[in-house]
Amino acid sequence: MTSAAAAAPRQVLAPAPAMGLTLTTRQRVFAFATMCVGMFIALLDIQIVSASLADIGGGLSAGADETAWVQTSYLIAEIIVIPLSGWLSRVMSTRWLFSASAVGFTIASLLCGLAWDINSMIAFRALQGFLGGSMIPMVFTSAFFYFQGNQRVLAAATVGALASLAPTLGPTIGGWITSNYSWHWLFFINLVPGIFVAVVVPMMVKIDKPDLSLLRGADYPGMALLAVALGCLEYTLEEGPRYGWMGDDLIRTTAWVAAIAGIAFVWRSLTYAHPVVDLRALKQRNFALGCFFSFVTGIGLFATIYLTPVFLARVRGFSALDIGLAIFSTGLFQILAIPFYTMVARRVDLRWLMMFGLACFTLSMWNFTPITHDWGWRELLLPQALRGFSQQFAVAPIVTLTLGSLAPERLKLASGLFNLMRNLGGAIGIAVCGTILNDRTNLHFLRLAEHLNAGNEAMADMLRGGAHNLLAAGVDAGANEAGALRNLARLAMREAQTQACADAFFVIMLCLLVATLMVPLMSKVEPPKAPPPDAH
Repeated sequence: MTSAAAAAPRQVLAPAPAMGLTLTTRQRVFAFATMCVGMFIALLDIQIVSASLADIGGGLSAGADETAWVQTSYLIAEIIVIPLSGWLSRVMSTRWLFSASAVGFTIASLLCGLAWDINSMIAFRALQGFLGGSMIPMVFTSAFFYFQGNQRVLAAATVGALASLAPTLGPTIGGWITSNYSWHWLFFINLVPGIFVAVVVPMMVKIDKPDLSLLRGADYPGMALLAVALGCLEYTLEEGPRYGWMGDDLIRTTAWVAAIAGIAFVWRSLTYAHPVVDLRALKQRNFALGCFFSFVTGIGLFATIYLTPVFLARVRGFSALDIGLAIFSTGLFQILAIPFYTMVARRVDLRWLMMFGLACFTLSMWNFTPITHDWGWRELLLPQALRGFSQQFAVAPIVTLTLGSLAPERLKLASGLFNLMRNLGGAIGIAVCGTILNDRTNLHFLRLAEHLNAGNEAMADMLRGGAHNLLAAGVDAGANEAGALRNLARLAMREAQTQACADAFFVIMLCLLVATLMVPLMSKVEPPKAPPPDAH
C-alpha cells in the first residue's frame, strides 16, 4: 500500500437509518429481493435485444442502421435518468419512485412487444430505458439502508453480481427466446416480474418519506444541462464508429454540444447550493477511486459482451441462439463464484479481493487475445469462465468500498453518479471497440493483401484449387477465376476481423491492468458491528 493510503484513517460504513430497521430481517430481505428483481430486468433489457436485432429489423421491415436504435435509444434514456434518480427518490421517496418506475417499465415493455414499426419501437424502447433506469441506483442505496454488519457484505455481493450478471446473460436469454418463440417475447417476459415488483414494493419498502418541498428551488437548469450532455455524449459514442467520428457533421455537432453542456453542468453543480448530482462527493478519495473502478469495470463488462457476439456473428456466422449458448459460461461461472466470494469477503480485506478480481479479469482478457477464426464455445470456455468468476470478485467489493463509507444523506445522490460511471464506461468501451474493429480490420486486411501476390505459392495453389472446383461445378473459366479471388478476399477479411477482435481485447486488458495497479490507493472500509437482536 502507498504511504498516503496507509496514513488515511480507517473509514467505517455509515449506520443504516432506523426506518429501514423497523422491519424484521425476513421482511427486509424480501423487500430488498423484490427491488433486486426490478433492477435485474432493467439491466437485462440493455443486452437482451443484442443477439436478436436482425430478427427485430426483419419483423419491423427496418434496415440495420435503424434497428441499431432499438438498443441505442434505451441506453441514451437510461444513462440520462440514472444520475437524476437520487433527487427523484428524495422527492417521491424510494417506495413510490420504484413503484412508479416498475409500472411504467412494465407498460413500456408491453408497448415494445406490440410495436407496429421501427419508429414506434424506438420511442417505446426510449421510454422503457428511462423508466427502468431509475430502479438501478435505488437498489444500491437500499442495500446500505436495510442492512448492517456482515449482512451488508452479502447484500453488496448480491447487487454486484446482478449488476454484471444481467447484461452478461442478456444475449443468451434473448437468443433463446427469439429462436424458440419470437422477438416480441423479449419484452413480454417483463410483464410478470414487472407486475410483481409494482405490487409488492409499495407494501414492503419502507425506507424514507416523500419530500415535495424539494421541488421548490431544485436545480432545473442543472438537470437540463445533464440531460443534454449525456444524451449527446451517448449518441456520439454510439454512432461515432459508424460514421467516422468527427468526419460527420452531426457527430461533430453532438460532440461539441456534449462537451459544452458537460462543462456547464460541472460548473453549475459545484456552485449551486443543492445540485442534482453530488459531485462534491468526489473529494472523498474512496468514492472518487470507486467511480474510476466502476468506469473501468463497465468497459470490461459491456465491451466484452459487445465483442464476443460480434466475433461469433461476423466471423463464425452463428445464429442468435448459438451466440447465446456460446457465451453462457460467463454467467454460469459468475453464479458459481457468489458463495466463494461471500465466504471470503467476511475474512479478507475487500481491497485485496477487488485486486484479485481485477487481476483475474485482466488475465481473462489476455486469454482472449490468441483468438482465431475457428474459435467456438470450447475455445471460449476458459477465458469466459475466468471472466465470469472474476466479475464477481471485482464488482461486489467496489460497491461496498465506494458507497459504504458515505453518510446516508449523501448516499442517494452519490449512488446515481457511481452507477452512471459504470454505464459511461460501457458506452465508451463499446464505442472504442467499434472504432478498433473498423480501423484495425481495414489495416489488417491491407497488410494481408500485401502478401497475397504472384510470388506467394500457397496463395497460387489455393486459387488453382478453387478455380478447379468451380470449373468442375460447371462454371466457365472467367467466372471461376473471379469466384476464386472472391473466396480469397473473404478469407482475408475473416482473418482481418479476427485480428481486430484480438486488438480490442488487448486494449480492454490494458485498461483493467491499470485499474488493478491502482487498488492499493483505496482506504480500508470496515463493516460496523451488527446491531443487537432487538433491532431486527
